[in-house]
Amino acid sequence: MKKTLLLVLLLCHITAYSQIDSVTINQLIANVEKKVIAWRRDIHEHPELGNQEVRTAALIARHLQQLGLEVKAGVAKTGVVGILKGGLPGPVVALRADMDALPVTEKPHVPFASTVTTLYNNQQTGVMHACGHDAHVAILMGVAEVLSAVKKQLHGTVTFIFQPAEEGGPAGEEAGAKLMVKEGVMDHPKVDVVFGLHMAALTEVGKITYRPGGTMASACDMKITVTGKSSHGAYPWASVDPIVVASQIVGNLQTIVSRNLNVTENAGVVTIGSINGGNRFNIIPEKVEMMGTVRALSPEDEKMMYEKIRLITAKTAELNGATAVAEVPYKIYNPVTWNDITLTNTMLSSLRKSAGDTNVVMVPAQTIAEDFSWYAQKAPALFIFLGALPPGTDPKKAAPHHTADFFIDENSFKTGIKAMVNLAIDYTQTITTPSH
Repeated sequence: MKKTLLLVLLLCHITAYSQIDSVTINQLIANVEKKVIAWRRDIHEHPELGNQEVRTAALIARHLQQLGLEVKAGVAKTGVVGILKGGLPGPVVALRADMDALPVTEKPHVPFASTVTTLYNNQQTGVMHACGHDAHVAILMGVAEVLSAVKKQLHGTVTFIFQPAEEGGPAGEEAGAKLMVKEGVMDHPKVDVVFGLHMAALTEVGKITYRPGGTMASACDMKITVTGKSSHGAYPWASVDPIVVASQIVGNLQTIVSRNLNVTENAGVVTIGSINGGNRFNIIPEKVEMMGTVRALSPEDEKMMYEKIRLITAKTAELNGATAVAEVPYKIYNPVTWNDITLTNTMLSSLRKSAGDTNVVMVPAQTIAEDFSWYAQKAPALFIFLGALPPGTDPKKAAPHHTADFFIDENSFKTGIKAMVNLAIDYTQTITTPSH
């Protein structure tokens, strides 16, 4: 109730800087822009996979210590948290950047391209920042420098969260935002609101996109095991064929979205990505295993979809004299990335101040997922996307995220720094008493 009241007050009273003027802020941002580009290029040239971001973490920690922040290293394996205490009372705002790269071999289009290689899932591969996390880190380092320069006039506290393993850690290891939350980054100090930013390689540079409510889907993996009766392939009548049953289950699962989900409100996804059963052309196996993913944009849709998957799986098998079990979620789960509606609408003025009125655009929800969602479980949150497609480039021909040709325009960084600085200052200067 307190948080909601504070957000309503913020909606009514958000104004231009009272203690920290925009001229000062813009000059500080201009001064740090070249540093941000240099940091990004350095991190890009030396990428590290999830839970292995040792070099990146050291660079961040050293910078935050030089700024005089309270620094905690080794959080959630390799994470870094910096705490900036303003000179005036106020709330606690968290700003988050993710640090990890991907097992992708970069096509060297830039002089600072990665040449790092590693063994991943028993295969030799390159390592590349193919999703923009290098830019996220550099931008937030720049934001920390700007806010540190005005800390005497800053209300409240800013917690800088540099998170490892957004893309996941090594098999069997806890990782990412969920582990950061588990280790207390949202509680020490208690965070009132949290903001996050992500590069958008297919959105024109200078634009910021957002969506109130469910902006990215919850995502989980699922495992379906179908057990029948084996037989010689020449005598199918002597079997309970799990391959046939599995085929029927795959088809029936598609009715969950098409016949159970109100697609005018939210999208949903049920995808089977692998089917494994049998090892010879003339043997009907006893068992088939399937793996897939489920995506939803509200907790209610998620609950319904999980229940339908389990029911359809079990009953389809039963009709055929087989048994089948759907384990959903199986091992991986991230909740819906939920942008608090009041907070989102309130902070639009800050975003427009950063990018210009016409460059702040509401977009449809996406069925990709982000583990930023775990922070949004702990405090009202806003997650935005920063356009990084060079002007005049056809987005249909540009390389998407997670590919070897991935490219972002560094001219976007200034807008990103402005956005995060403005979000932090506008919120802290308007709400001058903590909500706890």
